[in-house]
Amino acid sequence: MEDLKKKLQEEIAALEYEMHVELPKEIARARAYGDLSENAEYSAAKERQSYVDARLSQLKGRLRDFSMIDMSRIPRDKVGLGSEVTVLDLKKDEEIRYKLVTSEEADVNSGRISTTSPIGKGLLGKEVGDTVRIVIPGGAREFEILKLTTIHDQV
Repeated sequence: MEDLKKKLQEEIAALEYEMHVELPKEIARARAYGDLSENAEYSAAKERQSYVDARLSQLKGRLRDFSMIDMSRIPRDKVGLGSEVTVLDLKKDEEIRYKLVTSEEADVNSGRISTTSPIGKGLLGKEVGDTVRIVIPGGAREFEILKLTTIHDQV
């Protein structure tokens, strides 16, 4: 989670530099060309400025959200944010390992699923030995939880 906070802070810093240093220079340079109503450079710079401003607001909001995560509220014996879970797909008789992460960190190909995904939501709050049926876009899947390592065990 600290890696994600650092990544967000780095992106915020880069965008703030662009917003307060680079974009004002581009806008001033474009204004020098004259008539703003037909000035493509000016329009592009103003559009980029709007995008950067919106992205900064979004990133700062996410950073605030992460700062408010109360680690004591994440269960120590059940699946929660940061948990690594090994499940048995009962239909395929195949073991699958998932790590439950935030949506920004999700990468299905490497087994990192968001807590807001259908499988992530279905696993939240479950314990070793539980069987869970999860409806996903491709149908329903049934898993048995074989192994669980919570975020507290990893620290």
